[in-house]
Amino acid sequence: MHIIFLGPPGSGKGTQAKKLVQKYGIPHISTGDMLRAAVKAGTPAGLEAKKYMAKGELVPDEVTIGVLKERLAQPDCEKGYLLDGFPRNIAQAKVLDEIAKDLGHPVQAVINLKVDEDELLPRIEGRRMCRKCGASYHVKNNKPKKEGVCDICGGELYQRDDDNASSVKNRMNAYHKSTAPLIDYYSQKQLCKDIEAMGDIDEIFAEIVKVLEAM
Repeated sequence: MHIIFLGPPGSGKGTQAKKLVQKYGIPHISTGDMLRAAVKAGTPAGLEAKKYMAKGELVPDEVTIGVLKERLAQPDCEKGYLLDGFPRNIAQAKVLDEIAKDLGHPVQAVINLKVDEDELLPRIEGRRMCRKCGASYHVKNNKPKKEGVCDICGGELYQRDDDNASSVKNRMNAYHKSTAPLIDYYSQKQLCKDIEAMGDIDEIFAEIVKVLEAM
């Protein structure tokens, strides 16, 4: 099961990805998480990526692609993977086609999460992440049992530097310019399915599972 998630910032890709990983036992490959880990570790690529991420801009392809290629070659991807945050543009999609072909892991389904853009900023500004395990919460829609503490590992919850109005505006502009065209790209390959991603998290997840199993 080789899957890609598409959708604007704040559409719930990370939340739904974690639920799919639990159900199907495939790795969740989030380039954003990998790049943030590199930033935290202070690697050369991480320091370079930090310049773009702090402003909500896209990390250059050469940085992202190198990270992803190494990840897809790992043994746990042989039975499937879920890509979240890659590809972000047509050029990356074409590179992914080649990488996946070489590894024998072709993309089989693309889930496009559709949301009302007026709802995105409140979603993003209310998002909280766990410093330890990366679990995602929301101050209104997905509260932890104890404020500021992760239900899963007990780690501290924090707000990402780029989860603010200015950064979100930049990210949305980048999404419309570069990422939205991927919907047509994968639709032409008969791989893309739209999911209405407003409302209850579990109901959205049930619809995603229904679509995947039908495909």
